Amino acid sequence: MEQETWTNRKRLLAALNCEVPDRVPVSTYELVGYNSHAWENQQPSYKRLMDRIRADVDCIAMWNPSNNGTFLCSAAPVDIERHEERQGSTTRTTLTLHTPKGELRHVSQIDDNVNTTWVTEHWCKTPADVDKALSIPYVPPTYDASDFVRIKNEVGECGIIMPSLSDPAYIAADLMKFQDCLMWAFEEPEHYSRTVEILSERVLENLRRELSVCVADLYRICGPEYMTPPYTPPEMFKRYMVPWCTKMTRVIHEHGAKVRLHCHGKIARVLDMILDMGCDGIDPCEPPPDGDIELDEVKRRCAARKVCVFGNMELKILENETHHQVREHVKRMMAQAKDGGGYVLMPTAAPINIPLAPATEANYMAYIDAGLEFGGY
Repeated sequence: MEQETWTNRKRLLAALNCEVPDRVPVSTYELVGYNSHAWENQQPSYKRLMDRIRADVDCIAMWNPSNNGTFLCSAAPVDIERHEERQGSTTRTTLTLHTPKGELRHVSQIDDNVNTTWVTEHWCKTPADVDKALSIPYVPPTYDASDFVRIKNEVGECGIIMPSLSDPAYIAADLMKFQDCLMWAFEEPEHYSRTVEILSERVLENLRRELSVCVADLYRICGPEYMTPPYTPPEMFKRYMVPWCTKMTRVIHEHGAKVRLHCHGKIARVLDMILDMGCDGIDPCEPPPDGDIELDEVKRRCAARKVCVFGNMELKILENETHHQVREHVKRMMAQAKDGGGYVLMPTAAPINIPLAPATEANYMAYIDAGLEFGGY
């Protein structure tokens, strides 16, 4: 009998279907080998690691179609003043938005040596500011998937393509500092709920429009961690997350794609609700004390619902521990989660520092080595 030939793509899809491939897929999450436009592939200090990733990792290429959105899920024309100032290696950007109900201000900064944006002042400080933001009319964006041919050709059989989406409650929460958002949700729940409902209509319409121009393999829904314990009780997760993430998942499934629900933190008390949303996979499943549930228990509960588990290698281990410790962590994860398929070894985050620290590079190499060594079936 001829032996089955496994490609990276076939291996990942088998895991997503909770089938048993030849080995556990090994992912490096946001370090994407097969996307020439990704920032990590432009950085010389990342080159050796990215070459190894291209050679031995199962690629989940993070990619989204472009769109003409302007503000808060809308493509309505907006009046924004922009001011930038440079201080050393930091660029500070101040945006002033003129809405029909008054001005809003947003301040962010980026550092030359860190691939992220820090928000130092959010658009909204009070629920009244949220009403200002919502006074900008909703005009559905237009999506452009012309770049899909490029990313599909680059990835090929080396992996799958995964756009990222934000759920409505997260979009609402991101208007404010996290602590201000929690006060808003607790003290003015009807106002917060009404805002989420307004945004959900936009999110679902935009999702349908995005899927009408292009359907990828797997969609990551981000944001549920904003409504997990200890920040909010499970009842708030059920109210603000479950209905809308469930609807998003159904729309994606109707177009033939799969869904991975992204939720950091302590998920033990909301895991059944996450699974009730109908997702095909969850991530990143952090271990205690950052999470509150062990990987073997996550796998047991997910396997019963035919949901694939992605995770549980914390970035702090890859950045701070030894090669031997990394190897032992991977060995433990495989023992906890690989049996029966439905598991993808994956870090919970990715490095953003430039240049890449040599110790982090070496630990990533050890992580890949161990994944290949202990992941066989």
